[in-house]
Amino acid sequence: MTETVDLAALLDSVRNTPAMRSKQAIQQPAAIIGDAKQMLTREQLYALPGDDTAAIACGDHFQLLAIEGMLPAFVEAAPWFAGWSAVMANVSDITAMGGRATAVVNAYWHHDDVAAQQLLAGIRAACDAYGLLLAGGHTSLTAGNPAALAVAITGVAQKLLSTLHVASGQVIAMAVDLEGHWHADSTYWKAFEGVPAERLRSKLEVLPRLAEAGLLLAAKDISNAGVLGSLLMLLETTGCGATIDLSGLPCPADSDLARWLQVFPSYGFLMTLDERDWPQVQSAFAFEGVRCERIGRVNASATLSVQSGPQQGDFWNLREQSFTGFSYPHLDLTPLNLNHQEH
Repeated sequence: MTETVDLAALLDSVRNTPAMRSKQAIQQPAAIIGDAKQMLTREQLYALPGDDTAAIACGDHFQLLAIEGMLPAFVEAAPWFAGWSAVMANVSDITAMGGRATAVVNAYWHHDDVAAQQLLAGIRAACDAYGLLLAGGHTSLTAGNPAALAVAITGVAQKLLSTLHVASGQVIAMAVDLEGHWHADSTYWKAFEGVPAERLRSKLEVLPRLAEAGLLLAAKDISNAGVLGSLLMLLETTGCGATIDLSGLPCPADSDLARWLQVFPSYGFLMTLDERDWPQVQSAFAFEGVRCERIGRVNASATLSVQSGPQQGDFWNLREQSFTGFSYPHLDLTPLNLNHQEH
């Protein structure tokens, strides 16, 4: 990114987007679910919200579980794409944990038989593309129903890329598939249309492979909260802060910076890693045609700071204002030796 910007105005506009406000609504369930967190071990915390999926220890591996709900207006307007997107978002969540997705179930309500068939066709197409078992679900199809969809997913991980592993000093990297295009006038970046299934799968395989090699520590998929909102969620769990440089963001040529900071890519991840492992990580993504760049470093400030040329501004101070509310900064979360991660 090289364009000249008013950084303070840019950060203020991104801070107040509807997507950012919607993430803050998570504070309500966080207040209830987090009641018992002070009594839990790290392994037990893996199963609680804060990461992209729940991770349940099962012997020498973790079972992963997640769910996505689609906005009713989206389901109504674009049923096929909503079905596909529900699966794809879930697959990204599993991948961000260092896992491999296995199966999905769905629950949908609709009043239109044709639209409902399109919705299920989108789910089926995504399952075929990503190699998932479509295991069934719940159907409610009758006049007067709203258009609503939720899809849940399971997966397996050998080594987790949990936000509980984020610690001061780690490098922050961003990986995104730039071989795509904007979806209409939205902030959604589509990089899956016309791509063979084997290519979609091989690009996803990079993260679990790096996790198992001990070359990544934590990850978060870039969601509708955009780059900065997703980064906040990566940092919030352990109460860390970071400084990032906007000039380092991997982005399409001639992309508008304000729009790109709000991007919701079909393939996009934020990750932390040790400095020594950066060359191997970047090379692994490059081999699959995915752009990966280091964009900053984790620190102990609890503040996400942003640089743009000579300008610097604070985007969010987690000590002063929580984001999602899922934070465990006072627990004993000494970074693991992930090459010998215990279950």
